[in-house]
Amino acid sequence: MGFGLVVRFTAHDEEAAAAFDRLAAEALDGIRAHEPGTLVYVNHRVPDEPAVRVFYELYADREAFEKHEEQPHVQRFLTERGQYLESFEVTFLDELAAKISPATGGTR
Repeated sequence: MGFGLVVRFTAHDEEAAAAFDRLAAEALDGIRAHEPGTLVYVNHRVPDEPAVRVFYELYADREAFEKHEEQPHVQRFLTERGQYLESFEVTFLDELAAKISPATGGTR
């Protein structure tokens, strides 16, 4: 079963949100290069809320998530993100059922 989470980040303002996006993009480069167990990692902008970002993350399993958290690029993101944020809220998800496009290589 997959393991996922949704995180809602609220930046101080639009300028801080842009800086946060740059930090997140740097982390995403490392995720793409070094994390085969990270299946989906998406930073969403929220319409009509310019300082809000929502991440959707899906991992092959809890172990893949734990490996993700240990990566240097993720540690840097976790350490530096606070300077841009007013708040964040994490919701962990356990997969019940799924449809995954064959184009992603998924079979669940």
